[in-house]
Amino acid sequence: MNRREGEGCPRRNADAVQDRDASADPSSPVIAAFKVFQQELDTKHDKYERLVKISRDVTIESKRTIFLLHRVTSVPNAEDILNEADVKLDAVRQKIGQIAEELRGEDIFQFHRAFTAGIQEYVEAVSFLHYIRHRNLISLEEINASLVFMRTEKVEPKVTPSDYLLGVADLTGELMRMCISSVGNGDIDTPFQLSQFLRQIHDGFSYIGNTGPYEVSKKLHTLRQSLGKVEDACYALRVRGSEIPKHMLADVFSSRTTLLDPEEGVV
Repeated sequence: MNRREGEGCPRRNADAVQDRDASADPSSPVIAAFKVFQQELDTKHDKYERLVKISRDVTIESKRTIFLLHRVTSVPNAEDILNEADVKLDAVRQKIGQIAEELRGEDIFQFHRAFTAGIQEYVEAVSFLHYIRHRNLISLEEINASLVFMRTEKVEPKVTPSDYLLGVADLTGELMRMCISSVGNGDIDTPFQLSQFLRQIHDGFSYIGNTGPYEVSKKLHTLRQSLGKVEDACYALRVRGSEIPKHMLADVFSSRTTLLDPEEGVV
């Protein structure tokens, strides 16, 4: 098959580009305009990459906080762990302040995709800490009010309703793991508290239905899985709890939850 003229000849193509650039009039208003566009695009790309990096740091530190909080079910004094988690989250808030600084004067939704993952992980961590302390769900207003950079500077809130909903949806998975740990330590009261709380969250998401963000409907499947596992475990504890030694309750819980849904992890 014959090739078109110039195709497959990189040197010839490169020479053609150089000739075209050489013949372009640098004083042309069109060339000047496109140079401005180039600078704007390069600036936005650099900012986007910086936001991605900061968001990655926020995600890592938020995950570490969540791992730390899971230890509260196995230590005699949980307050020390909660205080340590507060310190970690303060550092995360400073990172979110860097995101706010990068977005000063910018349209937040042009860069939202760059940092939304980190914000969602932060919401998950801070809501997990709030639940352990107060046994209720932290509100979006409380989360935004705790961001220190918003108190002194007029910056748009970085936690959007969409990020908040997605973070709360992820929280349900951590609560299910907390339920497993509680049962393993012989605590048969916490699973029933968690079951009621998860049911309330599920009912709240049901009101949203298909009107919310697309990602919410995807995570609703995982939310239902977590709720089903906790409720099934509570049923087993209620029916057979008096028959099973406390040190064996976790094994019963794990065996029942493993059989619930072979597609665990599907988002």
